[in-house]
Amino acid sequence: MRRCEFISLIGGAAAAWPLMARAQQPERIPRIAVLMNRSADSPEGQARFVAFQKTLQQLGWTNGRNIRIEVRWAEDDIDRERAYATELLALAPDVALASGTLSVAALLRVNRTLPIVFVGVTDPVGAGFVDSLARPGGNVTGFMIYEYSFGAKRLELLKQIAPNVIRTAVLRDPDNPAANAEFAAIQASAQSLKIEVSPLNSHRDAGGIEQAVTTFARSPQRWLNRNAWRVCDG
Repeated sequence: MRRCEFISLIGGAAAAWPLMARAQQPERIPRIAVLMNRSADSPEGQARFVAFQKTLQQLGWTNGRNIRIEVRWAEDDIDRERAYATELLALAPDVALASGTLSVAALLRVNRTLPIVFVGVTDPVGAGFVDSLARPGGNVTGFMIYEYSFGAKRLELLKQIAPNVIRTAVLRDPDNPAANAEFAAIQASAQSLKIEVSPLNSHRDAGGIEQAVTTFARSPQRWLNRNAWRVCDG
């Protein structure tokens, strides 16, 4: 074999080697991280997750075949949300699905570059997840539940139902960013309706909610209207 032919043969083999090596390596399966704000035995949560998987299958993506779905059930518990967010992102997913405001906040607390699609969020702008509804910017986009103005509308309806009400309370979870922003919208409406609104902070436990309601009911010169009570949980 001539020298030039030998050099050409070696050069061709060297160029083909990376392609051969990649062909021998198993193709990486895309990974989707799912952080749910329900418990694993929640019928609603399971129904949503099943619907998500079915839609992916219709688009040609099947869990365990050409994608891998990693799901965690955080139950809207802030500590569990943060722990699971860290755990999921350690798996190096390609994209994340976040259900609920606390799930989005937990994922953003750990990573600001991973693409995140959210569902079940009250106000992504007020919570600081996106820049605006028209142009989200950053690494987050998704679907809202409703606008904060709905909370103000409920107060208006209460005033129509019970015109003599002048003081009321709003039960909210202070750990939920959406709850605080919705309360601000309710407060703005309360001024024009001449209603004094008091926030009652509770962390979703039954004992804390009962104590907050009892304390407000016993406070002097306060009217307690059953229609005024609601949970701003985003």
